[in-house]
Amino acid sequence: MKEKKTPSNKFSRFLKVLGPGLITGASDDDPSGIATYSQAGAAFGLSTLWTAWITFPLMAAIQEMCARIGLVTSQGLAGTLRSNYSKPVLYLMLLFSFPAIVMNIGADIAGMGAVGNLLFPSISAIYFCVGFTILLLLSIILLPYRKISSVLKYLCLSLLVYFVVPFLYKQDWLAVMKATVIPTLRFDKEFVSILVAILGTTISPYLFFWQATMQVEDVKQMEKELVVNKKVMKEMKQDVDFGMLFSNVTMFFILLTTGTVLFNGGIHQIETVEQAAEALKPLAGNWAYLLFAIGVIGTGFLAIPVLSGSLSYIITETFGWKQGLDKKFHEAKAFYIIIAISLIIGLSLNYIGFSPIRALIYSAILYGLTAPVLIAMILHISNNKKIMGRFTNTRKSNILGFSAFILMSAASVILIYMQVTQ
Repeated sequence: MKEKKTPSNKFSRFLKVLGPGLITGASDDDPSGIATYSQAGAAFGLSTLWTAWITFPLMAAIQEMCARIGLVTSQGLAGTLRSNYSKPVLYLMLLFSFPAIVMNIGADIAGMGAVGNLLFPSISAIYFCVGFTILLLLSIILLPYRKISSVLKYLCLSLLVYFVVPFLYKQDWLAVMKATVIPTLRFDKEFVSILVAILGTTISPYLFFWQATMQVEDVKQMEKELVVNKKVMKEMKQDVDFGMLFSNVTMFFILLTTGTVLFNGGIHQIETVEQAAEALKPLAGNWAYLLFAIGVIGTGFLAIPVLSGSLSYIITETFGWKQGLDKKFHEAKAFYIIIAISLIIGLSLNYIGFSPIRALIYSAILYGLTAPVLIAMILHISNNKKIMGRFTNTRKSNILGFSAFILMSAASVILIYMQVTQ
């Protein structure tokens, strides 16, 4: 007897579909991303709200290609690149990815520690940074993949706090709608810089690797071999689309919060997430301040495992070493040692006089350089029938993919130009 398709059953099935796509999308709104969006909102008010819907389809298209590559090839993106491209190209990706991801981890740990200190002023940010790093490392090493995946899913709920914060402050919703629908463009250095930063933060190369690899990990957890068909692809696309939508809606609300509360309050210079949280307190009240701060810590716990895991997958797949969050430490020592090293180096950046903001700038530059090359490779692989069989790109995927490539290429050129001419 067939199960009736009631709304509750449909919703339950949809929740079961959610996995790698949701986690990938949510992890994009990490503390460093929140800092970027806060800078944009504080400096330019509602002028950048439109970027949330412009970047969504491009981001979703690239992540869907990565997920599809993982499902079809049963390899992560680095493994697939290793099988189809020359080693120097892969080593070049690794050369740029390692410092970018490590600096991103360092900036996220610093943001979490600083916000922890805001919530509990009697405890130094240093202790929070060290404590968070140890907790993250132990969780990644000791917990099996299914448990890690479940924990990461629940941590996605921490982003919901940003959906509440704007409603704790009086809004001009007509102005919000206008800024959302009608793009604002200014051709001065500061505005172009923040647009490039938003783009680099939203379409980040480490997410490409994580998405493909997590699809493979999910398949490994199934008791029987997965038959890749249209139904599987449809469910994967639902997961990716929802994850990217969730990410961009969160981005929208952070821009909205800082673009109204801080901008209207005369606070136009925000460089860190703790500054954004602290600035909200007198202007929007204790609840807005607390929710914003708690969200930063929650997103850090979500994003840092994704960052360090992505880096470890890239390195281990490049050299053909054993890897996987489903494996125990003794089964994949190199994999977990790389994760530990990335966390320790990221933590240490905060104690050698390396500014978290500078780390964000440098990682954005490196992401900007690698993203167009990676997108080109992803487009090539996902259109190659020898690799993808009948699951090559549709015309819509190619249009969105090439649009992302052109946009990211332009962004990287602008980014380099601005750094050289500063």
